[in-house]
Parts: sequence; structure tokens; C-alpha cells
Amino acid sequence: MSDWKVICKVEDIPVLGSRCVARPTGLDVAVFRNDKDEVFALLDRCPHKGGPLSQGIVFGQSVACPLHNWTIGLNDGCAKAPDDGCAPRFTVKVEDGLVMLDAGELAGHATDLVRPLAGPIRRGMATA
Repeated sequence: MSDWKVICKVEDIPVLGSRCVARPTGLDVAVFRNDKDEVFALLDRCPHKGGPLSQGIVFGQSVACPLHNWTIGLNDGCAKAPDDGCAPRFTVKVEDGLVMLDAGELAGHATDLVRPLAGPIRRGMATA
């Protein structure tokens, strides 16, 4: 039996948009809403270069990553061919207009993943 954490009301998520859920450990979870009021949740990290999926464009049951336009399925978190890779998904439940996530998954699922850092690695930086 799962413990469910109420995140928000469905209408608090913009149509064709998302809302981020911060976690004490690990990256945020992006909760998406499409034009049919279906709700999905993925780790807010594209499997390609770590782009924030929450800033992508939602269409149908997919989101386009804002960095390189990869199409990520909201049902399974997987990139559409020819791209490859998956973003971890989270179990969502909607009851009486309330969006809920599995509390156990929020606490422990994909907490080891980090967002890649952009830019060159600086080695041997001298201080002035």
C-alpha cells in the first residue's frame, strides 16, 4: 500500500505545462498536464544532456526537451526514436481534482541522479 502526498490541484498545473516539486534529496520532479487534463510525473532531467523537462513544450502525451528538442514520452519517460534513453517516471494519482505522488518514490526514487554541469572543467585554477 502506498502513501500518497498531495502536490496540488490539477488546475494549479498550466494546461500544456508543468509544475516542479522540490525534494530534500535529488533533483526536482516535474508534474505535467496535457490538454486532456491527464497528469504525468518525470524526473526534471532529460536523458540526453540533463535539460530541465519542466521548461519543455507539452504536446499530446509527450514533452519536447528545451535544450535539443528530444521528444520524451510522458507515460514512460523514454525518448522517441531515433533518440534513446529514459527519464525516471513517478507514479501519479488524481482524486477529486487533487494530484498526488507516491511518497516513497518522492523520497527515494532516482535520488542519485544529478544535472550535468555546463562549461569547461577548470583544472589547477590559481587564486589571485
